[in-house]
Amino acid sequence: MLKRIAQNNADKLKKNVYPGRGMVLGLSEDGTKLFQIYWIMGRSENSRNRIFVEEDGFVRTRAYDESKLIDPSLIIYYPIKSIGNYHIVSNGDQTDTVFDYISSGKNFEAALMTRSFEPDAPNYTPRITGIMDLGGKNAYALSILKTQGGDPNTCVRNFFNYEKPIKGLGHCIHTYECDGEVLPSFIGEPYLMPIQVSADSALDAYWAILNQDNIISLLVKTIDINTGEVEIKIKNRHNI
Repeated sequence: MLKRIAQNNADKLKKNVYPGRGMVLGLSEDGTKLFQIYWIMGRSENSRNRIFVEEDGFVRTRAYDESKLIDPSLIIYYPIKSIGNYHIVSNGDQTDTVFDYISSGKNFEAALMTRSFEPDAPNYTPRITGIMDLGGKNAYALSILKTQGGDPNTCVRNFFNYEKPIKGLGHCIHTYECDGEVLPSFIGEPYLMPIQVSADSALDAYWAILNQDNIISLLVKTIDINTGEVEIKIKNRHNI
């Protein structure tokens, strides 16, 4: 039943022309690895001019053509960082905020209570963030910081905690509900999506799901539950 729901959601996502930046956190089909899947999309030349690069177990965005980089403030950041048992993924520089808070003994929620949506009027793009704690009570958590109905005077901070992962399934959240002249923020709670058995198979599957005109880069990070071993796979439009 749940896997059928997840597949139906995958079919819907495939028809969504512009969900924006998005992530899926979950457990592999064989139950041995936790997954973090993250993608970026772009409509403007500045947004499309990006690739993912791995740096010592972290991942950052970088301009594909530095000569065409206009404004790096919201497009250059670390989507993936980790510290100890904590594995962080986000769509902006709040990755660093969560990393710094955890480094100082504070928590995920406290870090994000200091942040808000992006200041990119009129869209006010939500900040989406996920975390996995290999030694914690919950398998993973997701968060979205967004406006209340597009009003920039109010920030709504939602947190979703998942106590037990389900084999072959993950939870997905993305910045936008759909395409539009003014992009509408994601509505509701994270929804179920399929998780494959390996990083390579997930990379292929999600690249095929996401809109081919707008997908820019995709990464898949797996964490072995027993050993903590990490694998990162990246696919970029600009060097396919």
